[in-house]
Amino acid sequence: MAGNCLAPVKLTGSGRPVLEPNEIECFFLSGVDLLSEDDPSFPHLKSGLLILTTHRLLWLPDSAASAGGTAGAIPLAAVSHIFSPKMSLRKVFASPRVRFQVSLSPEGRVSAAGSRSVVATAVVRGKGDCDAFLAKFMENCRARAWQEAESGSSSGSNSAVMAATATASSSGGIYSSDGTVRMVGVSGILRKEQEMWESTDRSLQEAFQDLNALMSKAKEMVMLAEKMRLKLLSGSNSQTNATNDEEMGSKEEMQDWLLSVGIISPVTKESAGALYHQQLSRQLADFVKVPLEKAGGIINLIDIYCLFNRARGTELISPDDLLQACSLWEKFDVQVVLRKFDSGVMVIQTKSHSDEEVFNKVKMLVLKPDALRAGISASDAARTLGVAPAMAKEHLLSAESKGLLCRDISPDGFRFYINLFVEIDRDYMYLVKDQGIYASWVQANDTHA
Repeated sequence: MAGNCLAPVKLTGSGRPVLEPNEIECFFLSGVDLLSEDDPSFPHLKSGLLILTTHRLLWLPDSAASAGGTAGAIPLAAVSHIFSPKMSLRKVFASPRVRFQVSLSPEGRVSAAGSRSVVATAVVRGKGDCDAFLAKFMENCRARAWQEAESGSSSGSNSAVMAATATASSSGGIYSSDGTVRMVGVSGILRKEQEMWESTDRSLQEAFQDLNALMSKAKEMVMLAEKMRLKLLSGSNSQTNATNDEEMGSKEEMQDWLLSVGIISPVTKESAGALYHQQLSRQLADFVKVPLEKAGGIINLIDIYCLFNRARGTELISPDDLLQACSLWEKFDVQVVLRKFDSGVMVIQTKSHSDEEVFNKVKMLVLKPDALRAGISASDAARTLGVAPAMAKEHLLSAESKGLLCRDISPDGFRFYINLFVEIDRDYMYLVKDQGIYASWVQANDTHA
């Protein structure tokens, strides 16, 4: 129904809307019906989540994340008027309503350049501050943030066309339009890069003068970092043959750093209200995908806490909020879960993560001749598994609980050995076998002796 009249909305794997460039979420209301009392062709959407952003009014059904429900959007540019609420005795006992006028195209779709208009009504049946939502709705419509984004993109495209024209006109000689010698070749590329980094450095210095300047420049810094990351990605794809391994490594490190600069629209208690932990849980599920891929499908909860707060900038969350957000993943159809080891260490891992693969790698490590004689430590397993020593120790303890390893506690710490007890036959306890893991262990110790 929403797709027949409203603009479609793409959803992430956790059921959160995919925002447009420079779009920020401002307010959440649950249990909202969206309808038009004077136009039967307008869809009647029942009991959904209404999200107000700087660019659009989004409606998401409660089952969107699990059942693939249709989400719709009304661009704020199509909202021509917002009606002020009228106080009456009847409305004291009725559900709060927000009425606004929307422009429709001749085909009946919501459009900013519509030929006719209808009055749409949002009936708030869930919990939420309807008066605060209405005030923010009016404020966003007056601010017209979508026009700034359109003007920025158009000016950027115009400047790109002018730059391309200037380059084409001056490509025939070594002199630029102002009479100076034009830098060409490698020196010209280096000079352009130097000018770009100097401009970026000036922006960073201006942003970090004080906290107020940082807050005002935070959005601009995130946009700048995203542009630089995309440029590095395109540059690495087009110049793979001309770049050595060291330069590629530095580019990958720069991309990783830029990816962790920030989240443009972090979920806050002020904007989400009673839906704070639910929306925070969905946003966290989207955020952890990249760190989990780099960590091999499992990562410590403390590491995610640091990375997530770093990305949120000044909108920090408490450990309790993070833990509660992770615990809500069981109710959503997301591909990550919160796991607690027997020792109490909590980690985040993907549903596709297999402990059997980890155990196979550990088994291959402990069957090496040196490991058969002296065992392995958590640091040895960490180098093999590519994880932190604390996480490797948890894997080793899990392997021990499965009967794969045995543990020796000494002043030097824990040492883990292959479990030979499963190889010993009680009826022939003193029989030395010439095959299997026991034979390999005997051979390794005889060779060492």
